[in-house]
Amino acid sequence: MKHTVAAQVGDQTITFETGKMAKQADGSVVVSCGETMILVTVVAEKEEKNLGFLPLTIEYQEKMYAAGRIPGSYFRREIGRPSERETLTCRLIDRPLRPLFPDGYASETQVIATVFSADPQVEPDVLAMNGASMALSLSDVPFAGPIAAARVCYINGTYVLNPSKAQQEKATINLVVAGTRNAVVMVEGKAKEASEDEVLEAIFFAHTGIQPLIEAQVHWQKEIGKEKRTVTPPQIDMQLKQKVEAAASAGLSEVLKIAEKMSRSERYSALRQEVQDLLAEEAGEAADQIGELLDEYRKQRMRAQIVEQGRRIDGRSFTEVRPITCEVGVLPRAHGSALFTRGETQALVISTLGSERDEQHLEGLGGDVFRRFMLHYNFPPFCVGEVRPLRGPSRRDIGHGTLARRGVEAVLPAGDSFPYTLRVVSEVLESNGSSSMATVCGASLALMDAGVPIKTPVSGVAMGLIKEGETVVVLTDILGDEDHLGDMDFKVVGSGTGITGLQMDIKIDGVDRAIMGQALNQAKEGRLHILGKMEEALAAPREAVSQYAPRFITLRINPDKIRDIIGPGGKVIREMTTEFDSKIDVDDDGTVKIFSSNNESAHALVKRIEEMTAIPEVGRIYEGEVRTIKDFGAFVQILPGTDGMVHISELKNERVQKVTDVVKEGDVIKVKVIDIDSRGRIRLSRKAALAEGEE
Repeated sequence: MKHTVAAQVGDQTITFETGKMAKQADGSVVVSCGETMILVTVVAEKEEKNLGFLPLTIEYQEKMYAAGRIPGSYFRREIGRPSERETLTCRLIDRPLRPLFPDGYASETQVIATVFSADPQVEPDVLAMNGASMALSLSDVPFAGPIAAARVCYINGTYVLNPSKAQQEKATINLVVAGTRNAVVMVEGKAKEASEDEVLEAIFFAHTGIQPLIEAQVHWQKEIGKEKRTVTPPQIDMQLKQKVEAAASAGLSEVLKIAEKMSRSERYSALRQEVQDLLAEEAGEAADQIGELLDEYRKQRMRAQIVEQGRRIDGRSFTEVRPITCEVGVLPRAHGSALFTRGETQALVISTLGSERDEQHLEGLGGDVFRRFMLHYNFPPFCVGEVRPLRGPSRRDIGHGTLARRGVEAVLPAGDSFPYTLRVVSEVLESNGSSSMATVCGASLALMDAGVPIKTPVSGVAMGLIKEGETVVVLTDILGDEDHLGDMDFKVVGSGTGITGLQMDIKIDGVDRAIMGQALNQAKEGRLHILGKMEEALAAPREAVSQYAPRFITLRINPDKIRDIIGPGGKVIREMTTEFDSKIDVDDDGTVKIFSSNNESAHALVKRIEEMTAIPEVGRIYEGEVRTIKDFGAFVQILPGTDGMVHISELKNERVQKVTDVVKEGDVIKVKVIDIDSRGRIRLSRKAALAEGEE
């Protein structure tokens, strides 16, 4: 039976419908707003698999027919590999849902969101998040939701929920916020140097705004939701647990005092083996629990050490940033480069300047988009001492690169004043937490090293949280273990003035306004400290772009002359590109952009184009080649493709019997333009040019 429910969020009405499509799924919902429609389905295997992790897969796919478009790929169908936007939306959906599945749930579960219709002014990502929660709530899959999500923008001093794309272009804050009835569980977005108070207000404005969506899900789950599957929590052998803790206690005390990551990991692995060998025979069939019990004990001990003793693994205070070193110009041939090291996290970041032709072309539901700034994040296995195949960027790589890009692009120069395409690549060489924030810091330095006139440097810091009962500890610049064993990963990017990007994920029920405010203010202190260290390496952009960067020159020509530069079938522009080793872009308004790696070649090319497109002026003297001799005069080429005639009477002051007595074909002579008639025919005079020269 078909059921429909609606909720009002800001100025938008979001409608959920079930019972009409995909009825064989465990849960299915069509969520719509405006003319955007998304089908979200949930299917969970009946059989459980003990894989040691939650077997949850989130898929989001945009069908081009949803926007009335045919895919531009060779096969004219959606390719198998998801686009960057699809990957980022998968992560948006996954992150607030994953912590809400119960311990012990082991059925392979798949959530698929498919965009069937796309309204240009209604973003599908937030709708898909709400649809996923609704589908899970209605299914028999155990899920401690619901959650709801909304986009919030700060536009001209006003907070707006789920704004249109046109409104988003005017926003100084643009965030996606997900939450439960009582707390915020996920935040992601960007800002234009917004203050901590403005960002905090935006987050909780959105949290208030999503409550109708929460209520709609709760109501509908009670009315038509399926009975949830029973999940048996993992059975813990309490006697074995006590024995594991007794056997590992002294060794863990030692492990949690080792500041260096690899040494700590090696010592813990050795301890794990020692405990396994000691208790395996006695534990019998429960021996496979020893490793899990020890991991849980390590988590408890680390958290207790922080909360009760006030001591982190590496001995820092809660607000202290790890030691930082910055180097710039480390790669001699790169346009800009920086090596940023914070503790045991290190990123080599490289910036490259290119022409307009180097822009990234993205095909999506909203049409073709050309991206002028790209930031690519690479996390090779050696950076954490692992061995695994190289298979291209993972979802995590794409997500971290996007977070860093959003944080940096707020301070980039405008395209009309600095018309280069910019690519930044971060190679993570070592990682012990916050590699995405090291990427932000390295990107800022690498761009300045390349001579990119960014508005101001930006830095980033990752905040953590340990919450035990009523005790809350917020940690600045978290280690990998503090991220893995803690309750929050809150990354904040910004300049000395304000926030430019942020991302928050949590593993507990949510965080309230007080915790969020403390984290933002503590992050500001850390961010400013890091900016001070970066300034010691390079305080401002270099005065000129790298000597290896392409030179950029702009000139304007008469639009009627564009065809002369292009030539038949593009022949002329291709020949000039090869001859001068340059890139040439010509706009319809007559703007010519030249990119060349050689300054002399660039100026020689400018001279050639000016000659090709110049319009003869009456009264001006030109130097030209005699191309043709006639009885009545000579034709002289004064500009490429432009000839004029010197009548025999204009060759000399005295009478001339034959033209060849004065000039021959191939001679280079000076002539003056004395007239251009209505048909564009040019009259030239050699004697007038000679007379002017004598004067």
